[in-house]
Amino acid sequence: MTGGDPITELCRQIEAAVKQPMRTPKDFTYLRNLIFARLHEIVGESTLKRIWGYIKEDVQTRRGTLDILARYLGYADYEAFERSSGAADDGVAPSSPLEARSIDVRRDIAVGEHIRLTWLPGRECDVVYRGDFRFEVEASVNTRLVAGSTFVCALIIDGEPLFLDAVTIPGAKAQMQYVCGKKSGVHYDRLDINETCDPDM
Repeated sequence: MTGGDPITELCRQIEAAVKQPMRTPKDFTYLRNLIFARLHEIVGESTLKRIWGYIKEDVQTRRGTLDILARYLGYADYEAFERSSGAADDGVAPSSPLEARSIDVRRDIAVGEHIRLTWLPGRECDVVYRGDFRFEVEASVNTRLVAGSTFVCALIIDGEPLFLDAVTIPGAKAQMQYVCGKKSGVHYDRLDINETCDPDM
């Protein structure tokens, strides 16, 4: 990844946001999963590798792909990112909207840790991390994610919608996808092991 063009800066900001350089195939798999977890958009690993220059191919990146990467950082689209990036005349990159309070599941949470998720109107869900990006619901209020439900999640950003994959709900016939806080976003708190929400509230 060389040069000072906007795409290079986009890559740099994404690496800063995920706190990891893109150097190995596993890194691109990880980034693909983060993008899907946050936006429910699929960007192929080979596409990411081309954008980062890991694969040397003379293929122009689709604008739609750049829009997805910009939205991952919190911008409306790639054009908005370019405007923001170009506004920094002092050589200092602007801050990214993604630089918010967040949990990167791969590195920021331990197996057995408890998290409370809350979103409007009056939704509350206590979950425990079981490892391999998998969570189990222990208690909930006003949500379909009842105790015993499980889901996969790679990234939790405070105040943003939370996209859950491979959701299993007791009694349901098949796995599903689920979005928490689609309009107002989800907030989270790390819990003491003795704290749980009261489903009878």
